[in-house]
Amino acid sequence: MATAICPGSFDPVTNGHLDVFGRAAELFEHVTVGVLINKKKSSLLTVEERIEMLRECLADYDNVSVDSFYGLLVDYCRDHEISAIVKGLRAVSDFDYELQMAQMNYRLTGIETLFVSTNPVFGYLSSSLVKDVATYGGDISGLVPDTVLNRLNQKLEISE
Repeated sequence: MATAICPGSFDPVTNGHLDVFGRAAELFEHVTVGVLINKKKSSLLTVEERIEMLRECLADYDNVSVDSFYGLLVDYCRDHEISAIVKGLRAVSDFDYELQMAQMNYRLTGIETLFVSTNPVFGYLSSSLVKDVATYGGDISGLVPDTVLNRLNQKLEISE
């Protein structure tokens, strides 16, 4: 069975992420969206909140599941019999970093990484940019799913 993982922090998930997930779901029998648990990184949303939002956003996909992982991605892939990593690329700067990661992952376990070019509509979009704009009261509608928009607005009102 051809399986893949789309790994990331997804803090928060954006419409650009969803585009990549949907395209991966068309190519693979099963896709796992893997939320990286990174204790060194300061996050706006908890891992549990991110997983819940992702599950809501991906509920219409029968062949997509959401999970979290800590440590090396390739270890998670090996433990869950995942055969490929799918990463969305927005710009050359993404490629430089992701190519190094792909080569290391291949060296460690032989797992392939497939790069999906981002839909030009979402080429500038990142979770960090969305968080920054939302934190300062900017309108992020259309950049994230409505369920994420509502939760972010609630979260930012509570934390202010």
